[in-house]
Order: sequence, then structure tokens, then C-alpha cells
Amino acid sequence: MLIYKTMEMNDFIGNLRDQFDDLDESIVLTPEMSFRDIDGYSSLVALLIISMFDEEYGVTVTGDDMRKASTVQDLFNLVQSKL
Repeated sequence: MLIYKTMEMNDFIGNLRDQFDDLDESIVLTPEMSFRDIDGYSSLVALLIISMFDEEYGVTVTGDDMRKASTVQDLFNLVQSKL
């Protein structure tokens, strides 16, 4: 398990992107975009993201935490706050 004391947004976005199957390479994920609007987002992807937070960053995020977040930046800030 990797635990980062600091995170870089580009690495975070790369890890987030990996949770989406068949996401078109031309789609650029930005901190300002709503993660729920990313093509292929579903409740299963939400669970994969929660799992990724635990595996990559050693952070436990709840479904309620996910519901409160709306942008990629919100997710980044959420994980950062729990490091």
C-alpha cells in the first residue's frame, strides 16, 4: 500500500482516470469538472474510486463523503484532508 504525504493533482487525476473503463483518451479531466459527468460514471465506478483512495492513499472515504463532493478538486481536497 502506498501512502502519500503530499499528492500532486496530475497523479491524482491519472489514478482517477484509471477507474473508468474505456474512457476516451481525448477527454481531459480537470480539477473543475464534475466527476459525475465523466463518461461512464456509475455507482460501481464510485465504489472503485473509494477503493482506489484506500489502496493508493491509505484513506477511508464514505459514500456520504462522495455525495458531498461534486468536482475532481473536491475529491482531491477530500483525500488530502484525510492524509
